Amino acid sequence: MPFANYKFPEGLLDAARKEDLIHRTTALFVEYFGEGVRPYSMVLVEEVTDGGWGRADETLTLAKMGLPAKK
Repeated sequence: MPFANYKFPEGLLDAARKEDLIHRTTALFVEYFGEGVRPYSMVLVEEVTDGGWGRADETLTLAKMGLPAKK
């Protein structure tokens, strides 16, 4: 079963963009593995609380990345 797990800062993607990401990822799996994998493909889009993740020993926030804070 093909599986993709995306993690984004909370509030960065709206419902339409999440849906588009799921459709495009599923299409990628189908293109690569064939139509038979469509019913078994899983795409998980998770939102991480602002400041709840880091890289290179630094906590990242939307402000540090120059992105607008969640509304």
